[in-house]
Amino acid sequence: MKKIHLLLIKAFVKPFIVTFFIVMFILLMLFLFKYVDDLIGKGFEWYMILELMFYASAANVSMALPLAILLSSISTFGTLGENYELVAIKSAGISLRSAMKPLFICIIFIAIGSFLFSDYMLPKANLKFGSLLWDVRNKKLSFLIKEGVFNNSIPGYSIRVDKKYEDGRLEGIMIYDHSGNNGIAKIIIAKDGKMGKTADEKYLILKLNNGVRYEESAGKSTSYNPRQELYRMRFKETEQKFDFSSFKLGKTDENSFRGNTAMLNLKGLSRKADSLKRELDSINNFSNTVLASYYKQNNANKGYTKIVIPPKKIEGDILKTIPKNQQLGAVQSALDQAQSISQTLSNKVPDHDDRVKNIIKARVEYQRKFTLAVSCILLFFIGAPLGAIIRKGGLGLPVVMAIVFFLIYHIISTVAEKSANQGNINPILGIWLAIIVLSPLGAFLTYKATADSALFDIGAYKVFFANLFKKKSKGGQISS
Repeated sequence: MKKIHLLLIKAFVKPFIVTFFIVMFILLMLFLFKYVDDLIGKGFEWYMILELMFYASAANVSMALPLAILLSSISTFGTLGENYELVAIKSAGISLRSAMKPLFICIIFIAIGSFLFSDYMLPKANLKFGSLLWDVRNKKLSFLIKEGVFNNSIPGYSIRVDKKYEDGRLEGIMIYDHSGNNGIAKIIIAKDGKMGKTADEKYLILKLNNGVRYEESAGKSTSYNPRQELYRMRFKETEQKFDFSSFKLGKTDENSFRGNTAMLNLKGLSRKADSLKRELDSINNFSNTVLASYYKQNNANKGYTKIVIPPKKIEGDILKTIPKNQQLGAVQSALDQAQSISQTLSNKVPDHDDRVKNIIKARVEYQRKFTLAVSCILLFFIGAPLGAIIRKGGLGLPVVMAIVFFLIYHIISTVAEKSANQGNINPILGIWLAIIVLSPLGAFLTYKATADSALFDIGAYKVFFANLFKKKSKGGQISS
């Protein structure tokens, strides 16, 4: 019995590891294609890109792990069925359920590990990834002056050259200086020059030759003066210094990203949801208090008299109950109050909607911590019996079947999650819908596999339809 268990575990572990890393590699390539514009041409060191890919791979585990379990379980039991090893196991008196127990225990440990990973490791990885990606996206392009194109990389300056050489020499230089506070640009035009940098690499130095500087001012008068003054200064040699610090990649404080739902564990998500609910209640209470002041009946004698006045019923047009000389004032007063109510609510509606969306996201992310572990178990109970039924190993039919079932699972979960984030369905139902839909399928396939059903045997269907047509033909002959 122990030898059979070791045989099944060894047959499962190898394709599981291979499949997991192949899927992770494919997902990382998709990540590079997605963020290629943010990474290429910015002068990043190779280790920084590897660091970003490492943190991004943590988020891909939620997709790679279930797919690896599904594919490896189909491949394992399909290979055993194709080599008639399952037949030998069953002939030894061991049922398919007993044969699946050691692998099921392994899947349980994997599911527990995935839950701990999603609750402890994944939030930290998402925090590192989010802060580093923010720095990458907000890092300015490395200062590369291109010929015939204005470069705006340096804040407050636009630089254009006609010709650039590899040794740093420049020809036909034009610089627009917008760093002044008066909003009027200074223009520098030089015939040639040379580009360099200081020893500490903090400043870029442009040595300009044979040029002219144009500068405008609003005039010497302190009062409004439509006439402007233009200064023109020629030079043979001058230097222009630019700060290089804006091109250095700085590290953003991670605490500024720590409140994001994807970067919180279960305790953090619970605290965030409670905080958002309190904020939502305060917004609702404030809106109710403000609106009540408009609709509440004012009574100066309220609380000081016990006289009960029956309510007065008004039928027909309420405006006719007001004297004609007061109708215009009443309409204007009502219109002013309606506009005031509209302005008050319009200022609070975005805050209310934002709190509701954040509460939904927190609830969805809270449930996601559990769905990864449960999906591993579910896809195992789909893949293992499916492999025992189709009895095909290798990378042919098992891969196709695994991709089909995983696509069904992924499409249902993605559509349901988007609907939940939009508030169309309950967040708990949205995140668990794919598991709810596929659980009966897993139970059905497990039952068919234990009953040795020929569910995917084409020959069995041919025999069934042949017998069906024979019965029909015999029935037709008897009736004739």
